[in-house]
Amino acid sequence: MDYFEKIDKNPYEDLFWNVPEEQKRGAVAVIGGNEQSFRAPVTTSEFLINKFPLKTVQTILPDSLKSKLPPLDNLVFLSSTDTGSFADGDELTKAIDGADFSLIIGDISKNSITKEAVDIAVQHSEKPVLITRDAVDVVAEGKLEKLLMRTEPVTVFGSILQWQKIFKAVYYPKILQPSQSLVQVAEAFHKFTLSYPVQVIAVHEGQIVIAKNGNVKVVAVGSTGYTMLTIWNGELAGKIMAMNLYNPDKFIEATVAALFFS
Repeated sequence: MDYFEKIDKNPYEDLFWNVPEEQKRGAVAVIGGNEQSFRAPVTTSEFLINKFPLKTVQTILPDSLKSKLPPLDNLVFLSSTDTGSFADGDELTKAIDGADFSLIIGDISKNSITKEAVDIAVQHSEKPVLITRDAVDVVAEGKLEKLLMRTEPVTVFGSILQWQKIFKAVYYPKILQPSQSLVQVAEAFHKFTLSYPVQVIAVHEGQIVIAKNGNVKVVAVGSTGYTMLTIWNGELAGKIMAMNLYNPDKFIEATVAALFFS
């Protein structure tokens, strides 16, 4: 299995030198929220603003939240449905196109209008996008073939159960199950990423699996300083997005480095 490697310490520390120290660089968008929940996009945006020298960090929210939040410069409100979630795919597309990298962080309602809006936005934009948390469930029920074959590869950061939904949705012949061994999961993602140009981050039995173009790296959650709960709070996804922004075309290396970025 020359495509598979387990890593317990960061072999890509040189990538940290690409994070600018003085002049801010890069525009990112953090997308998510609905009328009842908006913690993830707001706290992740605050983390990125405080942690990385980004030129702009815009928090993209449905306008049903406009009366619940203060009028801050980095907040952008888009049209919402009657139930308070994103309603317009074209607006979301423009938000993604206006950034160098976008993070769809979740807290997104699963109604049909919002699902279609997110689906349209990710498919039509040509900018880098990372999708995680419950947003993975939203896109798993959309036009996945187009999303997975996107010209600018999309990054999906999900649990093994979420990836199982994706495999089933595209009728992929290789089985993916939570009961499988790490080696079996690595083999499945090895073959899947040879079939689709998607960038994979999957969590399986305390391991973070990173895969692209048939290459698979695995890092134990315990060696990163995170726990199985804190990997989902948005901070890690923000680090992964930032490190990939500063290290384009080095997805696996930048993502592994992000796991060890303090």
